[in-house]
Amino acid sequence: MKIIRPNSKKLEKIYNRQLIHYRRVEEKVRRIIEDVRLFGDEALIKYTRKFDGVKLTPKQLKVSEIEISGAYQNISPNFVSSLKVIIENINRFYRKTLKKSWRIKDADGVVLGENSAPLEKVGVYIPAGTAPLVSCVYMTVLPAKIAGVKNIILISPPDKFGNINPHILVVADLLKVDEIYRVGGAQGIASLAYGTKTIPKVDKIVGPGNVYVSEAKRQVFGFTGIDMIAGPTELVIIANRYSDPEFIIADLKAQSEHAGALSILITNSRRLARQIKPQVEGGFIILTKNLREAVEITNKIAPEHLEILVKNPKELLRGIKNAGAIFLGPYSPTAVGDYVAGPSHVLPTCGTARFFSGLSAVDFIKSSHIISYSKKSLEKIREPLEKIANIEGLNRHLDSVRLRFKKGESE
Repeated sequence: MKIIRPNSKKLEKIYNRQLIHYRRVEEKVRRIIEDVRLFGDEALIKYTRKFDGVKLTPKQLKVSEIEISGAYQNISPNFVSSLKVIIENINRFYRKTLKKSWRIKDADGVVLGENSAPLEKVGVYIPAGTAPLVSCVYMTVLPAKIAGVKNIILISPPDKFGNINPHILVVADLLKVDEIYRVGGAQGIASLAYGTKTIPKVDKIVGPGNVYVSEAKRQVFGFTGIDMIAGPTELVIIANRYSDPEFIIADLKAQSEHAGALSILITNSRRLARQIKPQVEGGFIILTKNLREAVEITNKIAPEHLEILVKNPKELLRGIKNAGAIFLGPYSPTAVGDYVAGPSHVLPTCGTARFFSGLSAVDFIKSSHIISYSKKSLEKIREPLEKIANIEGLNRHLDSVRLRFKKGESE
């Protein structure tokens, strides 16, 4: 690891990593998306052959029921039972976050509120490049199911034999995913955004991925909804002289298992920095004057994962404003959040934790505002309404209100 100071130019690059990541692939991704938009399945087959080394026909894009049934023969017998605890943890967490319809009514007869309803059709992206991320299936599908989404489309890139990992298929089947397609990358995101003859267009795309997938989600936003920019993954650890160096080393090494991951240790301890530096390949150690400065830098980085490994992590937690998920204390490693804790591990990356949140059941619910006025309540707010409409020069807005009172007078 490389030790840097708070005034380092390298730290500025970390703060601006979103621009560095996505400018590099922006034009390539744009061409792929446009190709899929224009040529549909033909483009998907071309890019699957180019990037995954697999030759498919349009009919082979969809995973068949026979393949899904056969997947159960290729997993260990206790796999399904081990999911039960995880699923219950996730369900318990997301039931607390559900958004419901509501109304308020005042004495003048004004009724305001919101109608909440689940999205109709959602696309889920499951990465499978360097490793088949089985946990992504339940971390994305379950919040959607809890929200009430009726139609879930899952896509995942095929391996060199044209198959999707059997564990991914089994989890998707157990969670009653409606359709599964073997397509990945920017081309897969484009297929969900625009639809093809084989793959349906969805209302929203969720799930993590590499820089190409993340950039594709950014570019199709507006044609379809997206959850956030989720990938490549990153970890910041705040530690001091009281922190266990073995825990820090283990967690930084775990993060480096992901391709393109960013690993950062922020500490005010020179001794700890010297201990960690030769033990971990890649990443950075930011040496600060104190822990308050460590918190300030963390908020500027706005990391996906943040571990606070000092003696009293709750004290520092008060100052943290920007982080996707925060892990407190030595027995809360990032791996707990990745697999079993309950909150989804689909989290904002590249500094977008400044304005995005981790995936929630709320991401699959949309709201319509409800507004109902009586004649009496409309009369009461007529004067301020007319003043604003006059300032804006929108006379027909004024007429639409005045007409209601003229009509009442003539009847």
